[in-house]
Amino acid sequence: MSLRVDCVVLGCEGDALDAAPWPGELGQRILDNVSKAGWQQWLQRQTMLLNEKRLSPINPEHKAYLAAQMEAFFFGDGGDEPDGWVPPTTQA
Repeated sequence: MSLRVDCVVLGCEGDALDAAPWPGELGQRILDNVSKAGWQQWLQRQTMLLNEKRLSPINPEHKAYLAAQMEAFFFGDGGDEPDGWVPPTTQA
């Protein structure tokens, strides 16, 4: 039986991540508050940011920007969205 968390992204309970996906306090907060499905949503956003803003994850400035965006995505105002991005609509 897998562990469950109340996911701050999805607003419901979901399967917990297996390990902290980021070092330090931010990684622990994500582990405690984000489900696997919520983490996948962040990975999609991160990919869009990397591509649209032409970021390199090995550049320290870009890595700091991505960490700030990750924190905003999970625990703040949602973070930056690529120019022209329209969120998908949900179908009932």
